[in-house]
Amino acid sequence: MSLLSDLINLNLSESSEKIIAEYIWVGGSGMDLRSKARTLPGPVSDPSKLPKWNYDGSSTNQAPGQDSEVILYPQAIFKDPFRQGNNILVICDVYTPAGEPLPTNKRYNAAKIFSHPDVAAEVPWYGIEQEYTLLQKDTNWPLGWPIGGYPGPQGPYYCGIGADKAYGRDIVDAHYKACLYAGINISGINGEVMPGQWEFQVGPSVGISAGDEIWAARYILERITEIAGVVVSFDPKPIPGDWNGAGAHTNYSTKSMRENGGYEIIKKAIEKLGLRHKEHIAAYGEGNERRLTGKHETADINTFSWGVANRGASVRVGRDTEKDGKGYFEDRRPSSNMDPYVVTSMIAETTLLWKP
Repeated sequence: MSLLSDLINLNLSESSEKIIAEYIWVGGSGMDLRSKARTLPGPVSDPSKLPKWNYDGSSTNQAPGQDSEVILYPQAIFKDPFRQGNNILVICDVYTPAGEPLPTNKRYNAAKIFSHPDVAAEVPWYGIEQEYTLLQKDTNWPLGWPIGGYPGPQGPYYCGIGADKAYGRDIVDAHYKACLYAGINISGINGEVMPGQWEFQVGPSVGISAGDEIWAARYILERITEIAGVVVSFDPKPIPGDWNGAGAHTNYSTKSMRENGGYEIIKKAIEKLGLRHKEHIAAYGEGNERRLTGKHETADINTFSWGVANRGASVRVGRDTEKDGKGYFEDRRPSSNMDPYVVTSMIAETTLLWKP
């Protein structure tokens, strides 16, 4: 008799050309990922060849009950690390039956910005450092922490090794490999300053693909923690007090910044970001005011600043960039629960299209 695990791991390609496509989208809160699966007659590698689909938007706070149909438009395909074989994950955005993007569809406006000739010509690169916290399912308290209590103070946990310092490494490594399998450009992982907190990095990714890859990586992380019986939190300050918050530092460069003389372009771009500081902060994630306090490697939310190698600044420029006279910079303001479509496209719009 087959075990459940045997059935889960069945290789469909041995008996059928059909594949399973998991359609994934962002729900009404802007952070709740939703998904459902459908059978397709054969392998697909081009999202434009995938059928549109619909779902009940009234159950995701995206449509009223009397007119609840929302349409999924497939936009990006990744290999499915859970079902494997030719099965796929499909990142979708959402529209009304009339073809109008829903207010929660942040990809639509981002795609317009990235397709602008002045933006496309600059080939914007992004590297996003996604921090997150692993929580014990029944208590919503960080993994490895004593129930209702606290571990020793911060210090030994950042990139730490050992059973008393690193909590959840099996989940982190499973996620790392699953993302590589899926075709996500994940570039690394590390333990963070607060115990139970980790980070993965995606990039360099060009334009809209940075948002697609972060959402796909978040989906895979949610699925792995579901299997492990652990909760993943993207709250920017999950534990009040003398503990680091969680951000999504966004590294950015353009073609002009990466070429000789690029440092001057970088300084002009940072100046523009400073002029629109309040607009960016408003779009950089919910609850970010609890994180951006001027402590724990953050700048105060109300004050824009930048500096070389300064992790207490809003924007950090690396020593290598200063030395080489070209390169990239890091916007340290986005919170861990930011929408990557919003953040990446807004940085491009401010630095490449906006006229002060």
